[in-house]
Amino acid sequence: MLTSIRSFTYRNWLIALHDLLATAAAVLLSFYLRFDGENLWDRLPLLLTILPYFVGFSFFVCYLFQLTTTKWRFISIPDLLNILRVASVLTIALLVLDYIFLAPNMYGTFFLGKMTIVLYWFLEVFFLAGSRLAYRYFRYTRTRNKARRMDAAPTLLIGKAADAEVFLRGIESGAVNRLWAVGILSPACSDRGQSIRSIPVLGGLDDLQDVVEDFAGRNKPIRHVVMTPSAFEEGAEPEATLMRARKLGLSVSRLPSLEESGDSPRLAPVAVEDLLLRPSVDIDYRRLEGLLKGKSIVVTGGGGSIGYEICDRVATFGAARLLVIEHSEPALYAATEALAARASNTKIEGRIADIRDRDRISKLFTEFKPDVVFHAAALKHVPILERDWGEGVKTNIFGSVNVAEAARASGAEAMVMISTDKAIEPVSMLGLTKRFAELYCQALDRELACASGEKPPMRLISVRFGNVLASNGSVVPKFKAQIEAGGPVTVTHPDMVRYFMTIREACDLVITAATHALKSQHVDASVFVLSMGQPVKIVELAERMIRLSGLQPGYDIEIVFTGVRPGERLHEILFAEHEPTTDIGIPGIMAACPNELPLPTLHQGLAALEAAVVAGRHDEVVAILKGAVPEFRIEPAPSAPL
Repeated sequence: MLTSIRSFTYRNWLIALHDLLATAAAVLLSFYLRFDGENLWDRLPLLLTILPYFVGFSFFVCYLFQLTTTKWRFISIPDLLNILRVASVLTIALLVLDYIFLAPNMYGTFFLGKMTIVLYWFLEVFFLAGSRLAYRYFRYTRTRNKARRMDAAPTLLIGKAADAEVFLRGIESGAVNRLWAVGILSPACSDRGQSIRSIPVLGGLDDLQDVVEDFAGRNKPIRHVVMTPSAFEEGAEPEATLMRARKLGLSVSRLPSLEESGDSPRLAPVAVEDLLLRPSVDIDYRRLEGLLKGKSIVVTGGGGSIGYEICDRVATFGAARLLVIEHSEPALYAATEALAARASNTKIEGRIADIRDRDRISKLFTEFKPDVVFHAAALKHVPILERDWGEGVKTNIFGSVNVAEAARASGAEAMVMISTDKAIEPVSMLGLTKRFAELYCQALDRELACASGEKPPMRLISVRFGNVLASNGSVVPKFKAQIEAGGPVTVTHPDMVRYFMTIREACDLVITAATHALKSQHVDASVFVLSMGQPVKIVELAERMIRLSGLQPGYDIEIVFTGVRPGERLHEILFAEHEPTTDIGIPGIMAACPNELPLPTLHQGLAALEAAVVAGRHDEVVAILKGAVPEFRIEPAPSAPL
């Protein structure tokens, strides 16, 4: 306790001084009210003798219940309960002092008496709580006046009362600026007719236009709408709400969940991934923190969309050190700058390196000595790899082998390779190269387990998932750019179907899969598949994005079908017939049991691949890969769209 007190700031000492003065004032005033005109001056000397000791005792009681370390600006019900506890403890102390120590030794009767002590309790609560509440009200009115001076936009909140209350607290604390809430529209019938922090619930989601027109008629036009997390729940029809708001000329933001925004609310633009209406998987964040806190982590491809998100989560969950490896200088600079700007204690390092460079990767790993490696670097664009197949082999296969061997040599606990659903019964060079990389990780994982005879010194796992919304090269940024340019929006085929996840959810599940692999006492699985929910038709996604822009598909923006590209298939799959799956007891993750090959066989294949790639023999490369991945097949071209 003394060590903590020594670390007090001047603000803490000011609060402590206030509480000591409040306690002294409560004792003196209660004594005066009780004994005024009744031997007051005869009793006062003894009271003044006792008072300094009692006030000193009160300092430690206030510290114990955190009154001296709580910011008055954010005083809340738990703080008021602590004030009641402090007053009660000090009142009991006065009772003990009066009944046990003073009565037998001083007066032969009670010195303070019951009435004085009861008065003291009420006065102590009043002095401790009143000043704090007055200060909070002062800060609230100052924030309100500041908002008026800054011409804060009148704002309508969309969502349930609990979410609206978080946003309103953000306004009062100053975390949210230039917005002032004037009303709430809630999907919950129980909220109707109520007020949350003096802001009325004006109706349901369907009342948006009526409420906006009513405020406009009173010369108080609403200019902004904030959609809270409950506005995106299934059944809340967020797409319809967003379209109504945009037709009314309102700017729209969303309030992220606490997991996304941290301690204070930060508004973000509404993105198409917010409107998939696929229930998100519940993530056990304590598992993620248990894996990453205090660890040294390497992320390859950390400048890409998925790699950067993994870096962000690694820092969020308390890694001690993070090494970001990226071959693109601009991407590395952007990633490390963004990570450094976060409020995090993680030490961030960035290095330019190509995973194809075995010596460079090995040296970096040896120097850094990672505990866990996340391997996100890859070439992933299907049509490009069909054309530049040799580059895909060099990066996705040889690069992955380099990372795996470097992780093993540096003593890492685990390597997690980001794979793809296209590795399941592959029909493209992307799927083929990623499946071969999976085979190598499987074989090395098995060898380490067999060599140790018990829990292996290192785990190598692969995690497959499908398309990630808004990642680099995905359809969402492509469609956005096409809509902004006035169209047309190009879709390969009207029946093209894909699975989608948000980047945050995918990366959290990747880390969760790593926690499962490391906790297992034996090698039960080394390939995991993320549950992607229901597939989405690409043409429907394009239509939705056009409507969210306030336009009509086929009228304002044309949709043009361009034909399926080489290496693509109409319907992606998550599980293959020859790969039985196992439920590992974690929502959103299944263990796959694909074929395995012994490590010596794969080493022979790697040597043959290297020679064939150098010689530029495409057919030989495909033959070698097909020998390792017999389920590879050429997808017949679908009929051209009409």
